[in-house]
Amino acid sequence: MEALWRPALPEDAVRYRLFAAAAAGPGGEALLRRCAEVLLVRFAPLLAAYVWQRQPFRLRYVPRRGETPAHIGGTTLFGDNVEDEWFIVYLVREITREFPGLAARIDDNDGEFLLIEAADFLPKWLNPENSENRVFFYKGELHIIPLSETPEQDCDLSAPCPTIPQALALLSSRSEEFLAAEPIRAAVNKRIDGYPEKIQASLHRARCFLPAGIVAVLRQRPSLVAAAVQAFYLRDPGDLRACRRPFTTFPAEQRVMALVTFTRCLYAQLVQQKFVPDRRSGYTLPAPSHPQYRAYELGMKLAHGFEILCSKSSKVAPDTKRNVLSGPLWERFLRSLKEKDYFKGEMEGSAKYLELLHMAEDHFQQSVAPESSVEVSPGDEILTLLQTTSIDLKEFEREAASLPPEDDDSWLDITPDALDQMLKEARNESLPSTNEEEQKYDLETVAESMKAFVSKVSSHEGAEMPWSSDESHVTFDVDSFTKALDRILGADSEELDSDDLDEEEEFDFSDGDDEDLDAGNQRQDQKMSPEELVGSLKSYMNEMDRELAQTNVGKSFTTKKRGASSVEAATSESAGPDSGAEDAELAPVDVDMNLVANLLESYSAQAGLAGPTSNILQSMGVYLPENTDHTSSSSGATQ
Repeated sequence: MEALWRPALPEDAVRYRLFAAAAAGPGGEALLRRCAEVLLVRFAPLLAAYVWQRQPFRLRYVPRRGETPAHIGGTTLFGDNVEDEWFIVYLVREITREFPGLAARIDDNDGEFLLIEAADFLPKWLNPENSENRVFFYKGELHIIPLSETPEQDCDLSAPCPTIPQALALLSSRSEEFLAAEPIRAAVNKRIDGYPEKIQASLHRARCFLPAGIVAVLRQRPSLVAAAVQAFYLRDPGDLRACRRPFTTFPAEQRVMALVTFTRCLYAQLVQQKFVPDRRSGYTLPAPSHPQYRAYELGMKLAHGFEILCSKSSKVAPDTKRNVLSGPLWERFLRSLKEKDYFKGEMEGSAKYLELLHMAEDHFQQSVAPESSVEVSPGDEILTLLQTTSIDLKEFEREAASLPPEDDDSWLDITPDALDQMLKEARNESLPSTNEEEQKYDLETVAESMKAFVSKVSSHEGAEMPWSSDESHVTFDVDSFTKALDRILGADSEELDSDDLDEEEEFDFSDGDDEDLDAGNQRQDQKMSPEELVGSLKSYMNEMDRELAQTNVGKSFTTKKRGASSVEAATSESAGPDSGAEDAELAPVDVDMNLVANLLESYSAQAGLAGPTSNILQSMGVYLPENTDHTSSSSGATQ
């Protein structure tokens, strides 16, 4: 029933919900609201320094609805920066670790994306249809509730998903039984490994030649750089109307050099956009050879983004805006930050203290402000800040003379080898050795890997991929096979059902065919034994082999002599004349040799690109050598 009213998530959004593992009493709502405040204060040092792509991590109280109990949670749009989503996964895991009374669910439009990350290690019973409400973070670890715990069902793949109250009851009483397998937890933990240190590594500081007003705004609200980049990156012709005349909010005359902090995603979006400003805007660029060309270009693009935001402002007077930086909630928040040494001993009023204070204010307005607060658009906030912030142009110019160096952006350029390395690290594979002596490619391994692949079970959902060629081979039960054929081919004529009679009438057999059929039935009166049936089938197969041996199809296969391996097939020519031409024609096909030859031919036809052969073999850990035949032949021709 929950799915009937639950809204669909956007493609670039992640939803997180934190439930009380034990049933909450009458004061559950107040307890959850208080918990949301405590959580955001506890993680404020991390969240205040983080630059979100679209929306911040925000916890709000959600009352009970249907089978979903009351909880705290939210939905965050992460846009093109998927790292925001995984940072939220890290936050949710840490929240459940520090507050063991909470159990958390997290999903996006793909569903259980945590399971997608660990898809190679999931149990076979787990699929998208039965995974809802089974995956939780609890006490800092990932838990999966199995099918056997679903009421009234036992190992049934079509079993209904548990409700959230049922899942919470199981977690609170027997959580140790539902701990996800170590490979699953390792795959998820690997994806969020490195936080919180990774936050600083994801930032990029670059010099920008900006209007002084933007510099003043960014000092007060550093997070507004994301809104400005998005406004420029996602601009449409209507947005650019405000940029085809002299800028009214951020004119080009009062520009200074400043160091701006982006995320790598935001910086890449801004740099990769090709844009020529309108002459009427007042923004001009120096020659590309100019040493500060990149700073001028970045500043011009950012200025366009800020101007677009302000052009969409509702022009509401500042006194009607919310003033969330006053009142008991802000006082408690600031007091908690001081107790947790958020300001790192900086003297109150110093430049570093004010920078940290502005970041805390920004975080409070986005994430901790009361739910009743009126939502303010970025353009409105920018205009309000411009009216309440003093702009000292000379001070900015003095600071520009001693700016720290900007970060190196060579990470934007990825070589093919670096890309291959990244892909293999993502698949947790090691690169094959480039030393010919160390490679020692074994063609038998190639053949055995393919045999292991075809022996696996496949269905409309795909084929299972073997992890090792050492697994058991296909087994063939002769008795079962002959019994099955006996039931199909050895049945008496009177055992034919109505379908057989219908087919006979449908095809309207001639009298001659009836006579042949009667004769065949007389021969079938004496039932053949299984041994005779197998012998008859073998004779048919031998006749077919003799027919095919004289065709181009038969001659295209590599054969081997009886009792000799494919490598020693040439020595079998010393056999006596009694072997005869017929035996030569019916020499068994060397399956392994043909398999490897066809694989190598297909691999060579890929010309270094991705293809079926390389994809299948590499997924099983088998790497083929590069084709050096063309190189050797060309060098020989040169000599």
